Amino acid sequence: MSTAEPYLSGLQLAGRRVVVLGGGSVAQRRLPRLLEAGADIRLVSPAVTPAIAELARTRQIVWHRRRYAIGDLAEAWYVLVATDDETSNRAASVEAEANRTFCVRADRADQATAWTPATGQVDGVQVGVLAGGDPRRSRQVRDLLVDRLHRLRRLAA
Repeated sequence: MSTAEPYLSGLQLAGRRVVVLGGGSVAQRRLPRLLEAGADIRLVSPAVTPAIAELARTRQIVWHRRRYAIGDLAEAWYVLVATDDETSNRAASVEAEANRTFCVRADRADQATAWTPATGQVDGVQVGVLAGGDPRRSRQVRDLLVDRLHRLRRLAA
């Protein structure tokens, strides 16, 4: 991928198909925000965490209990690849690129066409931080910004 800086954008995913590959802790962390955005989520994974199984049981997501297969990304607007299978992750990236679908790779940010920022929200203000592909630094900066917004809110009250 390019060394150019990423372009930050607020995606409108309400009613749009989002495919999540993998059912572990990364997917579990990302699903709540995707659901809040109103995404139509299709999750592909042979196994999932109990929390993800509950989302499928309550029909908040559609869970396909199998490994990724070519064609799973059809009609997707956005893809989150979060499996521990490098071959599947690479194949999904290739499919997403061919479909012109933005793809986040939890395992290889350098091979992704999108990154998930560390996010926070205070009084309807959303903060998203990308720190050059360093998720730990992104979280630290996000936490500082959210803390500052909370302090400003208290001062204004």
